[in-house]
Amino acid sequence: MADTLEFAVAQCPADLDGAQARLTWLSDILSDQDGAPLDLVVLPELFQCGYNMHSKVSERAEAPNGPFASAIADLARLHSTAIVYGYAERQGETLFNSAQCMDKTGVTVGRHRKLLLPPGFEGNYFAPGSGCEMFRLGEFTLAILVCYDVEFPENLRHVAVSGADLVVVPTALALQWGIVSECVVPARAFENGVFLGYANYCGRENGLDYFGGSCIIAPDGSELARAGQMAQLLRAHLKKSAVSAAQARLPYHADRLRLPWVEGLR
Repeated sequence: MADTLEFAVAQCPADLDGAQARLTWLSDILSDQDGAPLDLVVLPELFQCGYNMHSKVSERAEAPNGPFASAIADLARLHSTAIVYGYAERQGETLFNSAQCMDKTGVTVGRHRKLLLPPGFEGNYFAPGSGCEMFRLGEFTLAILVCYDVEFPENLRHVAVSGADLVVVPTALALQWGIVSECVVPARAFENGVFLGYANYCGRENGLDYFGGSCIIAPDGSELARAGQMAQLLRAHLKKSAVSAAQARLPYHADRLRLPWVEGLR
């Protein structure tokens, strides 16, 4: 495969009621696409069950290979498109705010459990994850972070120096936190020289208003695509060579190690 990726971020209406409504919405947007076939599409945080669900999260949680995962795998195979989506993961009595990637054959190739749980309901229902894993799609190395994870520079730096070319971030960013989408996310891409795809909801869900603002950011910090406050599928053609070019132009990863207070850190 050439070192390019036809990439998409799906900004989803937050008020879709239930798993089947969400799967139908995804099926419709994938079926309606013109142009080059998509290699990868990224969906928001807890896409499987909804974010602002509180106790319903426990009722709707499922295993990584549960019914919703099987339906996503079917869509991935049907459209020959890899899909990253957020879901409530059940492991026995423990729940995680997780995301996983199904490749175009419907096989799970990457997983992530949210590392940092922000103040609010998440800490009442979810346990934190404990690490990040890299995975490959074609010539690209990817990592997944979930929502609040991306707001900590240490997390982006960790996956970038571990070799990520593209970091995908399912999120559920509320209306009052627009600065994250508009300022923090582009800065994280710029300071690490990586592509970043940020997938949010729009509209209202059980009284919670979302910012929208999903975006695809290039390794030089520029916007390749940005959504407003309506449901939308953003597309961009990514070239892996842009990562090496950005990191050569601004060698932050190498130069930071010369600072005495980060000696020995990777």
